[in-house]
Amino acid sequence: MKKEKIKKVVRDGYAKIATGNSSCCVLGNPCCGSADLGQDISKKIGYTEEEITAVPEGASLGLGCGNPVALASLKEGEIVLDLGSGAGFDCFLAAKRVGKNGRVIGVDMTPEMIKKAGENARKNNYRNVEFRLGDIENIPVGDSSVDLVISNCVINLAPYKRRVFMEAFRVLKPGGRLMISDIVLLKELPNLIQNSIEAYIGCISGAIMRDEYIGTIKAVGFQEVRIIDEAFFHVECIASDPTAKAIIENLKIPLGKAREFTSLITSIKVYGVKPNETT
Repeated sequence: MKKEKIKKVVRDGYAKIATGNSSCCVLGNPCCGSADLGQDISKKIGYTEEEITAVPEGASLGLGCGNPVALASLKEGEIVLDLGSGAGFDCFLAAKRVGKNGRVIGVDMTPEMIKKAGENARKNNYRNVEFRLGDIENIPVGDSSVDLVISNCVINLAPYKRRVFMEAFRVLKPGGRLMISDIVLLKELPNLIQNSIEAYIGCISGAIMRDEYIGTIKAVGFQEVRIIDEAFFHVECIASDPTAKAIIENLKIPLGKAREFTSLITSIKVYGVKPNETT
């Protein structure tokens, strides 16, 4: 798929999710069969019941592949930036950690998501959270202005991942941290999956090799880069996952063959630090 088409495909797909016309973009543990889909998925990828119930209703859409906030060691008064903030789930969790003297900025390229997140913030009186429409390859945030950058299963969707990490490096203060959850590959995907629109919206086709992903983060200047945690796609859930079913049905892939693809994909939580200017 051409890179110029990718963003439109992803934007349109997530607009449908925001307006309730589609669901499910998750690979950490994607059993998507409960009555409350978003909350069910969120529990399976590492969020606690307390975290899920602490955020506004409708903020948890089950679109992630991990819980970056849980490992971020947030401090009172810090400024947090969430890349691909969706309906605001991770932003609202971070807002509680940084307190009234801190601030959280969510950036998303889908207007419908920004609208949904903004409504959630206003209805629930989150005064330390704001949402900005923008591209994570050109982040609408000033240089050296945030303490922490988080992202949850979004950077894999960006055509120019190196540019995203360069931008994350730019906006972080010296000593600032990066904590992201994302989908990576252990082996290359077959061409029919790489070119699938459904697979792009499902956070699969845009994924790159794990070593390349980590190497890119290091190459733009981050230090202390390491994988904090890793989780594999549970093959027993593939038949009940809407995204997986769409891929299988539209591409006419036998279920047995589709199961083989799951061994090529994993979700990781990655940590990195922008070095101090004096080092």
